[in-house]
Amino acid sequence: MNLSDLFRDTIQTLWAHKLRTFLTMFGITWGIISITLMVAATEGLRVGLKRNSESFGKDIMIFFAGRTSMQAGGMRAGRDLHWNDDDYLAVSGQSPACRYVLPEIGNQVQLRSRYNSGNLLVVGSLPPFSLVRSVDVGEGHFYNDEDEEKVNRVAFLGSDARKQLFGNRPVLGETLWLGDIPYSVIGVMKPKDQNSDYDGQDIRKIFIPYNAMVRDFPNAPPAPPHSIDHLLIVPKSLALHKDCEREARAALGVLHNFDPKDDEAAFVWDTIKDAQANAMIMDGMEYFMGAVGIVTLFLGGLGVMNVMLVAVRERTREIGVRKALGATKNSILGQFFVETMFIAFLSGGIGMGIAYGFCALVDLLPMPQIFAGLLPTWKSGALAFALLATIAVLSALYPARRAAEVDPIEALRFEAGG
Repeated sequence: MNLSDLFRDTIQTLWAHKLRTFLTMFGITWGIISITLMVAATEGLRVGLKRNSESFGKDIMIFFAGRTSMQAGGMRAGRDLHWNDDDYLAVSGQSPACRYVLPEIGNQVQLRSRYNSGNLLVVGSLPPFSLVRSVDVGEGHFYNDEDEEKVNRVAFLGSDARKQLFGNRPVLGETLWLGDIPYSVIGVMKPKDQNSDYDGQDIRKIFIPYNAMVRDFPNAPPAPPHSIDHLLIVPKSLALHKDCEREARAALGVLHNFDPKDDEAAFVWDTIKDAQANAMIMDGMEYFMGAVGIVTLFLGGLGVMNVMLVAVRERTREIGVRKALGATKNSILGQFFVETMFIAFLSGGIGMGIAYGFCALVDLLPMPQIFAGLLPTWKSGALAFALLATIAVLSALYPARRAAEVDPIEALRFEAGG
């Protein structure tokens, strides 16, 4: 029997038992769909969480001044600490593992335009702030090093702040009075969804150069003179994350006479550590979901094996006749092996098509910020195909060998149902 005859005979046999073939295929198809959809959902949640986290900031550590809980340098415990407006220079110089050390100061300011007024948070930092805190430019530009050096009175508006103060009117070049001080509007940020913050949503803020902020709107009492709110610190790479934190703590400890190991003296909101924790949770979910899908697929494979064993028993007389007419053991083995593999791979192909099609349809719908949709990856497809191939071979070998080992004399005596 040549290959074309083998495939034709296989298709005719499966078509003659349509219901049994359908039920057999269903288990494999459902297993492939399960693996693909569950891994795709986990990947969508992973990407959504990462995107949501990056809307706040990219790989940053936020150092807040706290209260000492340990004695250090002859100083008592329980002291309130405040970062100074020039601390960032010393910390940056003593922290080679850190890419950016940015001071940040923010205060509520009564402000007005020609069209409206309000009381909004005005924030001052250095130019890399826009990159570090994901403040993307929608119109104009963010303030630059020249604005910082010359202490220019320029303002960059959050998208909601722009609507409140100017509506839909053009804003570039307009004058905005912060208190009684005129600032020129140089840009507007893109709207963004922000899942976390420490002092309010960025879209409702006004951003100005750090030196202008320190000069025009310093922290008021009871805060000490020349104090700032916090430091934003970014490592040069994720591999240097811990080194950067350690160096920054040590530098601040020297500046403010506290033990760098005193976590309460310098509280750190570590978005890198949060992202790593989220990644571990997502990995665990993906492994669990994948395991559930694998179990379902193996159960489908067992179903294929059992059905093929039933088929071998039902076709015992047919096998006996074929052997009596000269069919070899290998030809019988090949026929049942091809039948089982055909069922498994046809079922798997249908399952992959349904799963990927369903993912594409779902992704056309609007998604919440935290979920990026059903995102099947090439890894999940490769995993599903590898598992399918393994299960197909295992499901095919045993029934095929049983069929090939049937004794032709006993097979001719066999009565179905007997």
